[in-house]
Amino acid sequence: MVTYFDDVQDDDSVFRALADPTRRHLLDRLFERDGRTLTDLESDLDMTRFGVMKHLRVLEDAGLVITRKAGREKLHFLNPVPIRLIHDRWIDKYTERQVTALADLKTQLEQA
Repeated sequence: MVTYFDDVQDDDSVFRALADPTRRHLLDRLFERDGRTLTDLESDLDMTRFGVMKHLRVLEDAGLVITRKAGREKLHFLNPVPIRLIHDRWIDKYTERQVTALADLKTQLEQA
């Protein structure tokens, strides 16, 4: 059974993961091309391999990155579902009224 507290904890881990610019950069790289290796992901970062591994671990713990072994390599894939859930919970509901009001205003102005 999932409780409200579990949802808040999940949200917290996603927000924490997204708070760091390096982790956002890693997500952007995976968005550009999924299934990257650690070597590929670390290639344009000015940090140690271990540092990149720590960032990827935080992203995995938040459910934003999923890994799969392919032979001797570990491939990293973007999981956009937690970001979508954050959007639905924290962004969409707060913008709905404003968007509706702007759409209504546009219609009224076009009819005038």
